[in-house]
Amino acid sequence: MKLEYYLLDMPLIVPFKTSFGTDVNRKPLIFRLEHNGIVSYSESVTDQDPFYSYEDNDTALHVIKRYLAQNIKDVPDPEEFLTRSSNIKGHNMAKAALEMLLYDYRAREMGKPLHEFLGDSRGYANVGISIGMDDINKMIKRIDDALKLKYKRIKVKIMKGEELKIVSAIRDVYPDINLSVDANSDYTEKDFELLKKLDKFNLVYIEQPLYHDDLIYHARLAREISTPICLDESITSPEKAQKAFDIGACSVINIKPGRVSGLTNSLKIARIARENNGHVWIGGMLETGVGRSYNIAMASNKLIDYPGDTSPNSKYYIRDIVKNPYNMEDGIIKDYNGAGNGIEIDEELINKYAVERGVIF
Repeated sequence: MKLEYYLLDMPLIVPFKTSFGTDVNRKPLIFRLEHNGIVSYSESVTDQDPFYSYEDNDTALHVIKRYLAQNIKDVPDPEEFLTRSSNIKGHNMAKAALEMLLYDYRAREMGKPLHEFLGDSRGYANVGISIGMDDINKMIKRIDDALKLKYKRIKVKIMKGEELKIVSAIRDVYPDINLSVDANSDYTEKDFELLKKLDKFNLVYIEQPLYHDDLIYHARLAREISTPICLDESITSPEKAQKAFDIGACSVINIKPGRVSGLTNSLKIARIARENNGHVWIGGMLETGVGRSYNIAMASNKLIDYPGDTSPNSKYYIRDIVKNPYNMEDGIIKDYNGAGNGIEIDEELINKYAVERGVIF
């Protein structure tokens, strides 16, 4: 058995601006497990900076090397791995990287596509797009391009002081499209009156307007605005999802598998949302084709009822590290039918992009 990691440095096609800052490249952390003739790859959704979460590439690698890796040496079932790792507080992204590695391994071992291994798959994912902040004319051009490609939902990033300008300009051109906005926690409880002004734009939802770990103020805001609230950063576990619905903090959840410790908890959160008459979709973290394969498999589950941020690989990277990148047709991405996550790794390109590599065991 062998567990390796690769830290890559990959330039983005277009800088991606959010309220956190602007990314011009990404440094994906890729893991490779080889055992009994089966090779599996996974990706940590951490980045080089702890802006979205306290986790970054350095913390993830440290926690995996020192604590988590020992829990997969006998290749347990993914849920058993999470149970063994429950004494490690937090570090969901690090846990997810190994939990999803085990999902791929088990699916390959059974010769089943990952989306079928997860169960109740429709065989494809409905696709939306997330557009970073930019000159408004450039944003509208990207929306126009996305609509021509038949994306099923348009989401744009906003920040305090720019939201009305961005949304009103888009609605002037596209009054009827399925439009949502993502604030990435840029507002506080003092901004309720400002956020109420978004109600007139008929948005599908506003995503994570308040603090990254908050439920209480989101519940208060939900009582004062008509725009549905979607929570992202605040939902880190099935327990937090249940609490959010219990107090009315949201009616939509963006599940990022890497944020909630992987696919096991993603499925649990999706069930909680649907049982509470909520909606759910699968988000992304600018993953390569490795991480994207897990998102697509999860987004294909019939519990997922809203289009997610699961664009084809070509939206972000000039060249991805998989030889068989996803393609979209009529707003859907079909799942791979090969065993496991179905990806074919371009090892030459991984070696080209690698800035650090190592063997964990």
